[in-house]
Amino acid sequence: MTKFLLSVHVLAAIIAIGPVTVAASMFPAAIRHAGTGAGRDLAVPRSLHRICRVYAALGIVVPVFGLATANSLGVLGDTWLLTSIALTAAAAAVLVLAVLPRQRLLLATAEDTRAPARLAMFTGIFNILWAVVTVLMIVRPGSTTGA
Repeated sequence: MTKFLLSVHVLAAIIAIGPVTVAASMFPAAIRHAGTGAGRDLAVPRSLHRICRVYAALGIVVPVFGLATANSLGVLGDTWLLTSIALTAAAAAVLVLAVLPRQRLLLATAEDTRAPARLAMFTGIFNILWAVVTVLMIVRPGSTTGA
């Protein structure tokens, strides 16, 4: 059962979190490229925002199966896992409270020319948090893989 839980956890991370990180990273440049005023072409930024929203919702599967996997492995109290959980919560908070609302705002208005740069900063923070979580999942202390 542990192998199944771990497989779903890893596949969900790749399939759900991967598209969010890529689409969120592409959004600031796409919104700048869309231009300003009434003639803005928002097709690409709207698609990227939709990808971020949909896959963020699907991303809830990652921590759910991650916790189930950790429970079956008996590592729920390990420091590396608790750190990963905290960083995952931080990444989710950055996505839900900073990235998605800023994307929505930029789709509605193009008044602030610095807004895409601030969005890019929050997107970078989101991506760094996920990169650290990924490294912790691969190079965790006490790994049974021998790596």
